[in-house]
Amino acid sequence: MTLPSLVLKRWKRLEYERFVDLGLFRGDPVELIGGQLVVAEPQGSDHATAVGAADDALRAILPAGWIVRAQMPVALDDESAPEPDLVVVPGIRAAYRESHPAHPALAVEVADSSLEFDRQHKGSLYARAGVQDYWIVNLIDRVLEVYRDPGPDPSAPYGWRYRSVQALAPSAVVVLLALPSARLAVADFLP
Repeated sequence: MTLPSLVLKRWKRLEYERFVDLGLFRGDPVELIGGQLVVAEPQGSDHATAVGAADDALRAILPAGWIVRAQMPVALDDESAPEPDLVVVPGIRAAYRESHPAHPALAVEVADSSLEFDRQHKGSLYARAGVQDYWIVNLIDRVLEVYRDPGPDPSAPYGWRYRSVQALAPSAVVVLLALPSARLAVADFLP
């Protein structure tokens, strides 16, 4: 017996956002990644602590006119609305009342079990969207992975990849590309 081919529904971001507004996914932790609904990983205490520590560190150094959004959607393109653990965006909160930010200056993912997905899939997605600074708080190896210089790469999941990758130890200092005077201790991201 032959089974029929599966047909996958590709979602558009506007369609997804409309269903979110209607409460369709209430209680289901999902993200729209490249047109597919992806169930978000549950957070352990180490993950939640790292998100909070990174949030505190970023808020402490940002000047007026910049905000941190924690675990909220970004409107990257027509088929993606990921919910990074943190993003840094220009403006004030009220500026995003009508739509989610589309061009974060920094996207941060905290990763343990999702490390490879965050490196490959989300990294490719953020690179394709032109996010210049993408950081992964790698809880497995206790380093901050800094991804920069997005460029096309047909072998990447979404056709783009970061060409510069650094793994910074807790003793290092990292600087935001959008705010070169904003220096952070990597140890503040790895409680």
